[in-house]
Amino acid sequence: MRKGKPKRRELLADPKYHDELVTRFVNNMMLKGKKNVAFNIFYEAIDLVAERTKGENKQPLEIWKKALENITPHVEVKSRRVGGATFQVPVEVRPDRKITLSMKNLIRYAKQRSGKSMSDKLAAEIIAAYKEEGGAFKKKEDMHRMADANKAFAHFRF
Repeated sequence: MRKGKPKRRELLADPKYHDELVTRFVNNMMLKGKKNVAFNIFYEAIDLVAERTKGENKQPLEIWKKALENITPHVEVKSRRVGGATFQVPVEVRPDRKITLSMKNLIRYAKQRSGKSMSDKLAAEIIAAYKEEGGAFKKKEDMHRMADANKAFAHFRF
């Protein structure tokens, strides 16, 4: 590589919770540069989570963070071509990629849910992920199961 790696941009903390992770999540959720719309959807979803989990004595942002932690994959499989055959090689996920994968899976499976608004769907998926169920959690479990099934090819790691 001729050039060095580009510098990572520092994200500004979000206006309500002053958390960079929230800004990163909103940036992943944003469509067509509409950041205010994405922030409004996220804040409405967090308010809905607070309403629906009144029995728990946790803050809604803590519930969201725990939900993200529950759907964070630790290993994934990558295709590796060796001698004409393609193997699914289990590889440990880099820390920044873990966060990205969990956020994108949460958003993807929230969009696929049935519900009226995106904030309603997102709140439902956050609560499901917090309880270790739902589409995003199932995706993580499938990823881990796939890596476990292919651990015989771990010596092809690159």
